[in-house]
Formats: sequence, C-alpha cells, structure tokens
Amino acid sequence: MYTETPRARVFHMNDDQLLRYSRHILLNELGIEGQTRIIDSRVLVIGAGGLGSPAALYLASAGVGHITLADGDTVDLTNLQRQILHTHERIGLSKAVSGKIALAEVNPEVVVDTVVERLEGEELERRIAAADVVLDCCDNFATRHAVNRACVKHRTPLVSGSAVRFSGQLTVFDPRRENAPCYHCLFPEGEDVEEMRCSVTGVFAPLTGIIGATQAAEALKLIAGTGQPCIGRLLLLDALTMQWRSVAYSRDPACTVCGETVQP
Repeated sequence: MYTETPRARVFHMNDDQLLRYSRHILLNELGIEGQTRIIDSRVLVIGAGGLGSPAALYLASAGVGHITLADGDTVDLTNLQRQILHTHERIGLSKAVSGKIALAEVNPEVVVDTVVERLEGEELERRIAAADVVLDCCDNFATRHAVNRACVKHRTPLVSGSAVRFSGQLTVFDPRRENAPCYHCLFPEGEDVEEMRCSVTGVFAPLTGIIGATQAAEALKLIAGTGQPCIGRLLLLDALTMQWRSVAYSRDPACTVCGETVQP
C-alpha cells in the first residue's frame, strides 16, 4: 500500500460530515483517517472543460475541502456535449465561475477558488506550491510542460489526463518519490508531437467522463495515502473497443526537468 500523504493539517469531522461521507468511511482502505485527509486537502484543477468537469465534480462530492478551478475560457454551446459542469443558462460565463456554481450545488461545504485567466508564471508557481495534488485537465502541451516543471520544483503530485476522438490517456507523476519520472520524461518538450484538439478532431463525450473520473480517483488515493497510484504506468483507453492498455515507463536520467544532472 502507498502511504505517503500530503502535508499534515488538523481537522475533525462533524456529525453531518460523518453521515455525508459514511460510504467512504465504511471502506477499510479509507476510513475516518482517509476521509479526514480528503476534507483537509487542497486540489488544483487546471482546466474546467471535458476532463476537469467530471474530475472536479467527484472531488467535490468526495469532500475535498479546497478546490481551485483554473480556466481562462468561457462556456460555449459546443462545450455542453461533454463538459458537465456547465449548463445552457451559463453560456458566456467564465468556465471557472460556472464550475464554482456547479460544485456549490453538489457540496456547499467545499471552498472553491477560481482563476479566470490562463494560469502561468509566478501565479502558476504559487498555486501549485499551495496544492496537495494538481490535476492537469488542459488541452495543450505548452501548459502541460509548464505545470510539470512547477510540480517537480515544488514536489507536488500531478495527475495527467487527455482525451481526443475515442482515445484516452492517464498517468500520475509524484516527485516526492525517489527516481519518479515526470511528464517531460514521458513526452519530452520540443519533440515533433502532433497536438490534437477536440475542436478540430472531435471527442466522444463519455470518454472525457471516464478519464476525468479516473483522474479524480487517482487524486483521492494520493491524498488519502491508499492503494497504488498509477505512477510509471501510462493507461491507454480505446473507447471504440473499450479496452485498456498499460505501458510502463521510467525516469529519464538525462531529463532536463527532473534528471540526475538538474540542480535542485
């Protein structure tokens, strides 16, 4: 069992919380201690779209105490096919603000912060340093690599997901672990990798739900210190055949972000 947990804070559940989260507490792998860690945690969700929507909803319903939603886009009619945080009535509203409204309806106890512009630079660093876990739910390599660099620097676990057409991917990076790989080890920055956008290629709506919900599951495991996170394994889902594949990968000693020659 994986036991490393986020930085400790003090929190005690009240009677309503014991009832709300009773189905988690019944799980021996979570129990009161694990649920307390969840309630006491801070999670940063970068992207409130197809992946960020189900991820944030499950994090809120599970009781994550503080969620930051970061997204610079506004809700568009074309988003509603898959981005379940948003509604027709909130078209034109910031996705982060729309998401905050949705999460408050699911669990009013959760504190939700919003970042209504692209998260980058010093603000990205500050938000990642304050988080127990980061979920990368964005749709471009530039942001993914910036998030990865900051997570490695601040030793913050990162749950990465992607979904396009009928293909989904998911993996976990945990720089707190010795010799753990990072995103750059798996997808080196600068390589000639085709960037596929849903707006051009399309995406199967339930696929984003599957990957986003799995990201939430991995984040909750990291927070509670239970199970075996998907570290060093890239999960690949073909939604047309509904088959998963798992591909092992390891740290690149020459990685310019986390490699052995990189100065702390």
